[in-house]
Amino acid sequence: MVFRDESGLAAGVPVPPADCPLCPRLAAFRAANRQAFPDFHNAPVPSFGEVGARLLVVGMAPGLRGANRTGRPFTGDYAGDLLYATLLKFGFAQGTYLRDPDDGLRLVDCRITNAARCVPPQNKLEPAETNTCRRFLTGDIAAMPNLRAVVVLGKDSHDSTVRTFGGKPSRLPFGHGAQHELKPGVRLFASYHCSRYNTNTGRLTTAMFEDVFTAVRQYLG
Repeated sequence: MVFRDESGLAAGVPVPPADCPLCPRLAAFRAANRQAFPDFHNAPVPSFGEVGARLLVVGMAPGLRGANRTGRPFTGDYAGDLLYATLLKFGFAQGTYLRDPDDGLRLVDCRITNAARCVPPQNKLEPAETNTCRRFLTGDIAAMPNLRAVVVLGKDSHDSTVRTFGGKPSRLPFGHGAQHELKPGVRLFASYHCSRYNTNTGRLTTAMFEDVFTAVRQYLG
């Protein structure tokens, strides 16, 4: 295990090493991708943003040709297009998002991570993998002294985040637009995942997604 702050600051955030062996299925998929796509990141994707932020956005896992390629959460695929446009609109980011980790985009009072750090086959995680990787989500959250709001994207990230705070998903159920108190002073805001599939099928619209961040902005001020 290596320890470093994923935003480049010395904060002691626990992160998986490039050859993390904890999830054999994901490790095997990572090895295959290194052969097939040698110019991709092909390693656990670090979080993005300052640990002093009040907002944490939690996705499910890197996309094969998105974050697994670029090495930055939600960078390089449609989900990132919608997420970063929304963060920019609500003042949680500055700059221009260009699907490139060198685009100079900067998060403002916001940090982004995933419930699982490695890309899974067919974009589907197994429960044991989410459970195994939760130690890194726990470490990320513990390193954020000013955390007040957590936006979870999808049920997998919702359930893992709730469990990270010692809660039970059955008592804090997932639903788009739902809000729950994770602990005094920290509120969860739930959204359907901003994937192309969800937007193409109409399950999630831009307006619905922005409604979640409107609530976050009103809560944080």
